[in-house]
Amino acid sequence: MNVEGPSVEAQTGEARDRAAGFVPPVRVKWDYSRAELIADGIVHALGLKLALIGVVLITLWAAERAGALEMTGLLVYCFGLVTVLTVSAIYNLYPASRTKWILRRFDHSAIYILIAGTYTAFLTQVDAAHAAPLLVILWGAAATGVTLKLVFPGRWDRGAILLYLAMGWSGVLGGEEIIAALTPTTLWLIVIGGAIYMAGIVFHLWETLRFHNAVWHAFVLVASACFYFAVLDAMVLAKS
Repeated sequence: MNVEGPSVEAQTGEARDRAAGFVPPVRVKWDYSRAELIADGIVHALGLKLALIGVVLITLWAAERAGALEMTGLLVYCFGLVTVLTVSAIYNLYPASRTKWILRRFDHSAIYILIAGTYTAFLTQVDAAHAAPLLVILWGAAATGVTLKLVFPGRWDRGAILLYLAMGWSGVLGGEEIIAALTPTTLWLIVIGGAIYMAGIVFHLWETLRFHNAVWHAFVLVASACFYFAVLDAMVLAKS
């Protein structure tokens, strides 16, 4: 009989966090195996590399066709894309600690910035009278989400998912002006990307599935690619 209790290597979940000197104030799954962390790291590295290449290319291509307002919207989108992938990589691969708990706030907050930033790029294709109210609503929702994540970490996680989805579908479901201004290709890419995000949430919540975090982030990567090509179509290809 082992009278000394389980080793640190055998501990999981809260026990492992406690051994590291920190227990998250809410239940958070951080006890991933080495193989799971490597898989997640590969997905993040691939995503960040492709994003960096992608934002450089789309900026160069758009600069030949877009005006100052459109370029501003595009740069906001590019900033959101690179930020969310960078912060996600740092947070998910950082060891369990108080610092990781702080990084979690910024990881979840960055998603709001990306969603609002993506629609900012699309809204540059809409006349100002219709675009301005939608921008106020989207960035107001993003500011609310970021505030809740930073001030009340871990307390509104399920509600945050609903807010993410509401913001993500707001342009297609509630913005007739956006639908009229964008090409069918752009709209289909937005719908497909949104559907992939929603499918990925199943794996995000399926914590008992091994490699669930890497699978979730793979879905995010594919969905992000759909939105990237949607922005590319709206701001470059449709103007060619």
